Formats: sequence, C-alpha cells, structure tokens
Amino acid sequence: MSMNDAVRINAPVHHNTAALTRYYRWHARLYDATRWSFLFGRTALVHSIAELPRPPRNILDIGCGTGDNLLRLARQFPEATLTGLDLSADMLTRARRKLDRRRILATLLHQRYDCPLRPEPVFDLIVFSYCLSMINPGWSQALESALRDLQPSGWLAVADFHETRFPAFQRWMAINHVRMDGHLLPWLNTHCQPLLETPSAAYGGLWRYFQFIGQKRGE
Repeated sequence: MSMNDAVRINAPVHHNTAALTRYYRWHARLYDATRWSFLFGRTALVHSIAELPRPPRNILDIGCGTGDNLLRLARQFPEATLTGLDLSADMLTRARRKLDRRRILATLLHQRYDCPLRPEPVFDLIVFSYCLSMINPGWSQALESALRDLQPSGWLAVADFHETRFPAFQRWMAINHVRMDGHLLPWLNTHCQPLLETPSAAYGGLWRYFQFIGQKRGE
C-alpha cells in the first residue's frame, strides 16, 4: 500500500488538527534525530507487550509517526497484521520509506482518530505512543474509540508524558502542544484493568512519564 492509497477523512479540519499538521510538517524532518532524547519507555513497552498471555495478531498503532514503533512491533510480532495511523502525512511518508526498506507490510492511515475504524472490533492490541498528551481536545474521544475498536479482552498499551511539578516547563511543553498534568492515567485505570503501570522520572524529576498496559473490561 502506497501513501497514495492511505485512507483520508472527509471531516472538517479541527483547529488542533491544523496546528499539529503544521507543527509536524517541520518536525518530521528532525523527529528521528531528536525524539530519542526524551520519548522514553517506547521500547520497554513493546517488550512488556511481548509478555502478554497471547501474542497479538491484529495491532493498531495510533500516532505511529515515522514508523519506529511499527518496526519494533514487527520485529517482536512478525506474524501480526499491522496498521498505523497518524495525523501527519509528512510523518507517514517517512514511515512508509522505513517499512518498505525493511519489506515490512503495514497499512498506513492518514486521519484523525476520533471514531472507531471498523463497525465491529477487530484489533486485539491498540498502542498509543506519545500521542495522547498531544490530542487536546479529543484525547478521551481517541481512547473511547480504541475501546470500541478492541476485541473483547483486547489490550490497550500506552507510553506517554505524565506530569511535571515545574510550571515553567509545563508551559513550555504546552507551547509544543503537549499537555502534562497527569490526566491520562486516571482515565486508563477507570476504563481498563491494569496489568502494567510504571510511572518513571526523567532527567532527575523534571517530568514523569509512564507505561501502561490494561485489558479492556468486559461489557
């Protein structure tokens, strides 16, 4: 599937959508060279997923960016069907190049994630890697969509920013479209049965990030 085949939404452009699209039009060129220095826990999250009772067979990666998480997931679960979704066409262009170079098959979708992708749930694992904190407003809608896209007893896996006790740093992150006030973990614990929850400190406590794996609660 080429980028020309990527699914695109017909919904009106949301203010946050337009702002993030502009942001990543520039940052897509720098993303791989810079994000390793502060997007912690992504590789560890995939390793933790590998310890689940059953290996996932149908994986959806929300905010797949330039495809690094898809590469990790493909290496860990070579038999799984992979789908990546992102708001930025620039990021997806880079993801497609990486995947094609390694001959990894994955469907890439260019759209917002504000409603379920399928009429019936087909995914047994949905991953959010450092994107929920940037969906403001709309993060809870994305998570609700994920629960509806998950098969019964499916797994939700998240790595993201958590909180900071430094207001100046919080304001700086907000300029970069990141909300960092501890709002994600309470929602996840309410709607999922947690298997893994590991808040950790970064750079001596400048901020905290977390990894979370939870099972969709029974309807």
